[in-house]
Amino acid sequence: MKWIVGLGNPGSQYSKTRHNVGFMALDELASRHGIALNQSKCKSVIGEGVIDGVKTVLIKPMTFMNLSGEAVRAYMDYYKVKLEDMIVVYDDLDTEIGKVRLRYQGSPGGHNGIKSIIQHTGTQSFNRVRLGISRPEPGFAVVDYVLSSFPKKEGDKLKSMLADTCDAIEFSLHHTFEQTMAKFNG
Repeated sequence: MKWIVGLGNPGSQYSKTRHNVGFMALDELASRHGIALNQSKCKSVIGEGVIDGVKTVLIKPMTFMNLSGEAVRAYMDYYKVKLEDMIVVYDDLDTEIGKVRLRYQGSPGGHNGIKSIIQHTGTQSFNRVRLGISRPEPGFAVVDYVLSSFPKKEGDKLKSMLADTCDAIEFSLHHTFEQTMAKFNG
């Protein structure tokens, strides 16, 4: 079994923001495979299904971004799942809009959702798919930027980035994460 955690903030006011691109990717994956995200468990909204023959659980923490680790820990403890079967999908300021970068370990790089997951799991070693949102223009506060919506001019890049993310996750279900990185980090 694989479990995919998309990071974001609950609530309609955040649904189209840059910080919620992890939720958007899970919604796209759920749509591709007919998985309903409709269960409320472990401080999250969860959908269970089968993707390419592999039982897969999609998890959207409802703890708000900065407490994402609470939901991850609750799921791990309740279902006794292994950390190596998890992939975390989230926004990344240091990756250009439209680009996808995969990593299997590292520091949080200023991302509070990842910082929370590291605190609650006790390790920096877990699979990650970082979705590029680029940095704001000078003078634009980062917090305001990540909580802003994508402009229309970035719509095509966002759509292709979400598709690439789903392709990478699907590929990872039958390949090692290193093979997935080699294929999708380009």
